[in-house]
Amino acid sequence: MTKRFDQIIVGGGVMGASISYELSKRGYQVLLLEENTIAAEASSAAAGMLGVQMEFEADSPLFRFAKESRALFPRLAKELLEESGIDIQLIEKGALKLVYHQDEIDALKRIASFQTQQRVEAKVISPATIPEKELANDFYAALYCPTEGQVSAPHLTKAFAKAAEHHGAVIMEQTKVHDILSENGQVTGVKTAGKAYTADRVIMTCGFKSSQFPQYIKQFTPVKGECLSVITEKPLIQSTIFTEGCYLVPKRGNRIIIGATSKPNQTDKDVKVASVLHLLSRAKQILPALNKATIEKVWAGVRPLTKDGFPYLGEVPDVSGLYVATGHYRNGILLAPRTATFMADIVEGKQVDPSYLATFSLKRASLISV
Repeated sequence: MTKRFDQIIVGGGVMGASISYELSKRGYQVLLLEENTIAAEASSAAAGMLGVQMEFEADSPLFRFAKESRALFPRLAKELLEESGIDIQLIEKGALKLVYHQDEIDALKRIASFQTQQRVEAKVISPATIPEKELANDFYAALYCPTEGQVSAPHLTKAFAKAAEHHGAVIMEQTKVHDILSENGQVTGVKTAGKAYTADRVIMTCGFKSSQFPQYIKQFTPVKGECLSVITEKPLIQSTIFTEGCYLVPKRGNRIIIGATSKPNQTDKDVKVASVLHLLSRAKQILPALNKATIEKVWAGVRPLTKDGFPYLGEVPDVSGLYVATGHYRNGILLAPRTATFMADIVEGKQVDPSYLATFSLKRASLISV
């Protein structure tokens, strides 16, 4: 196997896999290095929500970026199935954000108005008109977004990786990168245990583990999230349900993912009893029939949060050819397709949206005091 490539991707989560896929599809010789296995970290822990309208309440470059990314999924689902044989389990059954206090309704109406202006369907509905009849009707109103969707996060990540291999990418698992190699301000490759691989372009997609390279990536906060899944006797909901501090995501096979806690500066994968009890209690209040469900499993993942909440996407200052794509926090699955095309365009030197370039730059003004 040759040790020289056009691009080397460091990190085999959804960002690394999607960028490897996009670049290899464009005809480049790509090497993806993962210290564990593909989708070993947050990309397997994620619930897979494509929550553009649940996450964003005002216009911003990130909102537009997310909207563009969500629009790529229907075509991508078919493409990845053909090229990898993996079904990413795209479900487009909408989402509901419930509020439990009357004084929150005006805020919901403002969000619905903003999103409608942005040409995405959203409306405020009452408990009497809600399409999910198993929900407890003790909420005041809900923001209903019928075009929201979800996928299986691990299936998506593995499909990207498999499809990248289909286009000629080389993927090496259990291969930790110890150092980024450079000479006279130009990246030259990476060093693993006893081996060096050379390339003129290196892209770091290591999630919260990017902190292993502090000389290149500015500070961010690792945020641990705990989740669990249950199996129900029959389908209880079709739409994804959001409330303050809890979400319910219905999957195939009468499976529902319940999440998630948010614990900054924790990187262990332990799941606390108190966290499970809190999530189950809240979920049962939202969906009383969960009382008869069977617990399937519990898990935790760690997500990288930047100071201003925007991801790092672009070239590292003062090191030509070294790029970063990380800091997507809880929207990594949603943002992966657009991140891949954006990063590939930057690597190729193509013109990209200036607002995206400025917002996601590692040199942006909001990071100066970090």
